[in-house]
Amino acid sequence: MSPSAPFRFSGATAVLTGAAGGIGEQLAHGLAARGAHLVLVDRDEPGLEGVAGTIRRRHPEVRVRTVVADLAELSALPAVTDRILAEHPRIDLLVNNAGVALGGTFEQVSAEEFDWLMDVNFRAPVILTRRLLPALLATPGSHLVNLSSLFGLIAPPGQVAYAASKYAVRGFTEGLRHELAGRVGVTVVHPGGVRTRIAESARTPAGAPAEEAAAGRESFAALLSYPAERAAADILEAVERRRGRLLVAPSAVLPDLAARLFPGTYWSVLQRARPLLQRLSRRRRRA
Repeated sequence: MSPSAPFRFSGATAVLTGAAGGIGEQLAHGLAARGAHLVLVDRDEPGLEGVAGTIRRRHPEVRVRTVVADLAELSALPAVTDRILAEHPRIDLLVNNAGVALGGTFEQVSAEEFDWLMDVNFRAPVILTRRLLPALLATPGSHLVNLSSLFGLIAPPGQVAYAASKYAVRGFTEGLRHELAGRVGVTVVHPGGVRTRIAESARTPAGAPAEEAAAGRESFAALLSYPAERAAADILEAVERRRGRLLVAPSAVLPDLAARLFPGTYWSVLQRARPLLQRLSRRRRRA
């Protein structure tokens, strides 16, 4: 199977990080429904086993392996990938989905907090990709997916660290897409306001006032309206069609357009359009 041909999920082996909840959980269910065997990675062992158990009951024909790992522990990742490759030398699909959020201005975020975010969101996917890429290259028709973000398209105030990590994922993935053309399919995903627990689970920097941090989380959560199961379906469709770039949810489309048309002033444009975006988000929530 060529990387330009539609991806065939049935019988494929997929490695998926961040599989215990949110988009990752829905991707796991979607992959299993399409007949893919799964290697699910997450630091949340109870949540991970819950997802795996449900899939095993619903899809007994699918093989499911769970790997408990904290991607912030970069030194442990070589051993994690060694275990995966020992049991699954053939890998058809790698989805680097796991990520963390951290609000606060650059001045409020400590160097340690900034590095923690970059480790999970960027350095861990780089390590996993580097160590699993030989298996992908050895598998005809394989595919790689890296999740960036809406904040890999625009960089709002109060999200400097998060945007830095997601812009890095975007650049890494786009470069790989060009390098691996004809050998491995590559997709970068930019989710907009997808309804997950990312806002409530976001870390608050030690230097940020509690009231300010709470207000920021509340404002962010109000924009999360696109169902995670629909986001997962969009991503799997993009993989099947070998799309190089995917914007998930309408809330990603206007900011992307604004950033392209007004690269130096898009934030002021989006601020003026914010009431419209909020109305669209509320309507989608009611729907």
